[in-house]
Amino acid sequence: MKVSTKARYAVMAMVDLATHGKDHPVSLPEIALRQELPLPYLEQLFNKLKKTSLVKSSRGSAGGYLLNHPAQEIRILDVIHAVDRPVKTTRCENHSPKGCQNSGMRCLTHDLWEELGAVIHLFLAKVTLADICDRRVLGLGRFSFQAFEEARK
Repeated sequence: MKVSTKARYAVMAMVDLATHGKDHPVSLPEIALRQELPLPYLEQLFNKLKKTSLVKSSRGSAGGYLLNHPAQEIRILDVIHAVDRPVKTTRCENHSPKGCQNSGMRCLTHDLWEELGAVIHLFLAKVTLADICDRRVLGLGRFSFQAFEEARK
């Protein structure tokens, strides 16, 4: 399974913006340079991020982008959904009665992949830009399977 380039670049750019844009707008060329991302790609992503109100722009010589909400309120899942489809772990649609095989049946591993998708979704919904900026995402230390089980109840 692979997170899309759109999603990875958007998260990288938003973390950069959260880090460097606290007091003033940040230009996309600055983000592109620091994160080594292609500027035309960032322009497309920021159009989507702006449409979903995650960022706001300002014009002029000192223009650029700012977060539209505090970093602790912007979940990584929100950023990914703004630019791309949710992370998909099965061949068929999640929670669909029709399975992923040609016969319409679910494959033997369907439930495994669907549960993995649920764990990924839950994790991305719990992590914010502020968590990343403050280095609070350190693997399973913060997000344990116990927390996953409690969240599912």
